[in-house]
Amino acid sequence: MEKKAAIELKNITKTFGKVVANKNVSLTAYRGEILSILGENGSGKTTLMNMISGIYFPDEGQIFVDGKEAVVTSPKDAYNYKIGMIHQHFKLVDVFTAAENIVLGINDGKYNLKQSTKKIREICDKFGFDLDPEKKIYTMSVSEKQTVEIVKVLYRGADILILDEPTAVLTPQEIKKLFDVLRRMREDGKSIIIITHKLNEVMELSDRVAVLRKGEYVGSVTTAQTNENELTEMMVGKKISLNINRSEPKNPTDRLIVKGLECVNRSGVKVLSDVSFTARGGEILGIAGIAGSGQRELLEAIAGLQKVNSGEITYLNPKTNSIENLRDKTPKQIRDLGVRLSFVPEDRLGMGLVANMDITDNMMLRSYRKGKSMFLHRKAPKTLAEKIVDELGVVTPSVSTPVRQLSGGNIQKVLVGREIAASPKVLMVAYPVRGLDINSSYTIFNLLNEQKEKGVAVVFVGEDLDALIELCDRIMVIGSGRITGIVDGRTATKEELGILMTKSRYESEGDKNE
Repeated sequence: MEKKAAIELKNITKTFGKVVANKNVSLTAYRGEILSILGENGSGKTTLMNMISGIYFPDEGQIFVDGKEAVVTSPKDAYNYKIGMIHQHFKLVDVFTAAENIVLGINDGKYNLKQSTKKIREICDKFGFDLDPEKKIYTMSVSEKQTVEIVKVLYRGADILILDEPTAVLTPQEIKKLFDVLRRMREDGKSIIIITHKLNEVMELSDRVAVLRKGEYVGSVTTAQTNENELTEMMVGKKISLNINRSEPKNPTDRLIVKGLECVNRSGVKVLSDVSFTARGGEILGIAGIAGSGQRELLEAIAGLQKVNSGEITYLNPKTNSIENLRDKTPKQIRDLGVRLSFVPEDRLGMGLVANMDITDNMMLRSYRKGKSMFLHRKAPKTLAEKIVDELGVVTPSVSTPVRQLSGGNIQKVLVGREIAASPKVLMVAYPVRGLDINSSYTIFNLLNEQKEKGVAVVFVGEDLDALIELCDRIMVIGSGRITGIVDGRTATKEELGILMTKSRYESEGDKNE
C-alpha cells in the first residue's frame, strides 16, 4: 500500500543576510510515519521546521499539504493546515491550569471550560496521556508540561506534529511513555516529525530519517536499513569515531569537598539540603537529575554565585598545598584559585557572553583585569579565539564576528572552549553539549577527558544519561535538592539512574566509591 504524503517541501530556500540557512531543500513526510530530521548544528533543521510551522516564510520554494499548495505565513495559518509544532522551550502560562493553557487564544477567548476539559480528557484517553486538565502549570514536572504542549496542538486539530528535541530533559521512564504515545499517534494516521541529536532514539523510534548538511538535503533512509555510523557519516560528510575513550583515573586526589550544603532561594524555598560529596582531580564526576532539581544552585554555590545558608565548601589548592574555604571568597577569588564554572543555560547569551561583542572581545572578558595599563591588548585573546574556532570547529566568518550572529551550538563551543583554555584545577560544566550535534558533542567529551588526564577535577552536569554513563567515573544523582545516590559510571544503567532521579525524598544509598 502506497503511503500518502502529508507534507511536501519543494526547493525551499531561506537566507538571513549572507547566511544561507536552507538551499533547495525538497523532502516529504508521510501519513502514519515518524520522520526524524538529523544534521549538525547550523545545518538548517530548525529553520526548515519553522517555515512549516509559520514562524519563517521561505524566500523560494513551495510547501504542499495533502497534495495542495499551502501558504503558511504564521502559526495560525499552520494550525489551519493542521500543522502544530512543540518547541523545546515551552510556551505556557505558569499560573493557569493545563486546560486554560490549552484553550488560550482559541475563538477570541470564547470557550466553555467544562466542555473543553471533557474534550481534553478524551484526547488523553485516546493516546494514553497522563494529564490532569485542572492542575496548575507551576506545580507540574517537565514531562507534564510537555504533555500539555502536545495536547494543545492536538486540541487545535493538528495531525502533522513537529517536535523539537522532545527528550532533552526527560528521564528514561518518561521517554518510554512519550515514545508509546507517539507510536499511538502514528497508528492513528498522524505524521510526526522529530528534530533530535540522539541517534539511539532515532534508531528506536523513527521509521525514516532525513539528513541535512550545511543547509542542503543530503537524503533519507529507512531506519531499519541503516545504523548510527552511517547516519553520522551522512551528517558530517566523513567517517568519525563515536567512542569516548574513558581512561582509568590515575592517582585521583581530593580537590573539592562539600559537606552538609544547604541553600535557600530568594523566595525562601530550600533548593539544596544536606548535600555532601567529593570531586577528585583526575576524575570526572557526573551529576544527573531532572531539570530544576538543584544542579544549577549547587554549581553556583561552589562558584560563589549562590548564597550558602549552611555547610562547608573546601578546596584543596594543589599549587600551595593549602586548604581554602570557598564560602569566604568572592566569585573572582574563586576563579583565580582555578575553580571554573561553565554553565550553558537555555539563553546562552544571557550568561557568560556578550551578544554584540565579537569572539575575541568575549575572550577578553576573562583576561582584561590582568592588564597593567589602561590600554587593552588584543593579541593574546585573538590568538585564543582563533585556537578555539579551529579546534572546536566553530562555524564563523572570522573571530571578529559578533557572537549573536552565530548559531546556538557555535555560541556554546565558544563558551565552553574559553573556560577550558583557562587551565582550571576544578572545571564545572553544566549542559556543555546541550543542543550540539553528535560530532561536536564528542569533541567536547574528548576535551573533558583531556582535562581529566591532566589532573583536573571535572564536574559534569548532563541531560543525556547515555553520555553520563559513557563519560563519567562516578555519577551523583540529585532529586529535589538532595543527593539520592552516587554510583559507579562503569556499572550504572539508565534505568537505575532514572529511578534515583525520580526520588522525592533522600534515601541513603551509601557510596561504595566515596
